[in-house]
Amino acid sequence: MLSPEEIGLIDYLHGGFPLSERPYAEVGVALGMSEEAVIATLQSLLLRGDLTRFGPLFQIERAGGQFVLAALRSPQDRFQEVTTLVNALPEVAHNYRREHALNMWFVIGAESPQHAADAIARIEASTGLKVYAFPKEQEFFVELRLPLSAGAGTEGGAHGAV
Repeated sequence: MLSPEEIGLIDYLHGGFPLSERPYAEVGVALGMSEEAVIATLQSLLLRGDLTRFGPLFQIERAGGQFVLAALRSPQDRFQEVTTLVNALPEVAHNYRREHALNMWFVIGAESPQHAADAIARIEASTGLKVYAFPKEQEFFVELRLPLSAGAGTEGGAHGAV
């Protein structure tokens, strides 16, 4: 169960994160928390799994990189082993199990298209399974807010890709 402080922090940060020398202190001032309390609360949420990720979304292509949505077909009896092998690569951002012939989906973020291709080749070599790659073709903007508390704002948005 999330505390009111945790809910307030999540709702506040869902709309954006300050770009300043001490952003956690700035968030703390806005929410009546100390900088240390903001950081500790985020760490606790991540450690408990209430948040699975806290970090920026950016357009990697502007820096010469590439995001690739990828999938593979893992035998059920090897699923955990394959998950461990895939997640061991620093280029793998996250990994999801799906009820589909391609039952493992993950995102690769690399500093260049060649590095993305190399990561895919390493996954294929370590798992012995074919990776199906779906590089981003088009960027689009999706306005999606899922406030946890009544009255939380609806400003902001998230970037997505196809």
